[in-house]
Amino acid sequence: MSETATKELAEVRWRKLRDLVHEHGILRVEELAAELGVSAATVRRDLAALEASGELRRIHGGAMAPERCAAEPLFDDKTAMAAPEKQRIAEAALTLVGPRDVIYLDGGSTTVALARLLIPFKQLTVVTNSLRVAQVFSNGGPRMILTGGECRLLSQTFVGPLTRAVLDQMHLDIAFMGTIGVSVQQGMTTTDPAEAFTKEQAMARASRIVLLADSTKFGKTSFVRFGTIDQISTVITDKQMPTAERKAFQRAGVDTILV
Repeated sequence: MSETATKELAEVRWRKLRDLVHEHGILRVEELAAELGVSAATVRRDLAALEASGELRRIHGGAMAPERCAAEPLFDDKTAMAAPEKQRIAEAALTLVGPRDVIYLDGGSTTVALARLLIPFKQLTVVTNSLRVAQVFSNGGPRMILTGGECRLLSQTFVGPLTRAVLDQMHLDIAFMGTIGVSVQQGMTTTDPAEAFTKEQAMARASRIVLLADSTKFGKTSFVRFGTIDQISTVITDKQMPTAERKAFQRAGVDTILV
């Protein structure tokens, strides 16, 4: 086959590949190979070319449409986003907390909203990596244990391998987790590997994992995964949660609370 013909075939394949990824948002290499009738190696080469041109983004094992990639805003900007929804999510999360529980509060504006509601719970123990949660309890409230670690200014959290020394000693009744993005295919994702490391450490030590995420987080994927949806016991979100995502979470056995 001539070089010109080969190039034309590649361009046809790229167009189909782009259309598939934009239609579905996220697809795995094996799914793309089956749809296009080519090898996985060919798909990987095509994805590399299309990523270089900015038409999609490769992720581990597949590709996603560029608009599905979730970036991380500054903490104070996050606080202003979907504020009423986050407050309702926090109020629903409060009903899951027992007065003597040991709980983990992850970084994020929704967990800070929950922390404010927990100030009267004097017999509660809160383990957290969040600088903002620590500030909420700085004048009184539950017993508080900080994970230590490297302070990541963007998220206002302590993250990385140094957090393991504290978390290794803990048994948590509930871990209340935040996320930058969450999808059925890719699970829970965030922008920073050190942040993901600490999230994984906390989740591994919890009897129950509760994801607090407003509806804008669903169907989006960020840089690094820290957990799959089958690890989640309960998700609390607002009523705008995409229907397809809601049904998929329920099929996975995740208790889904809409507020």
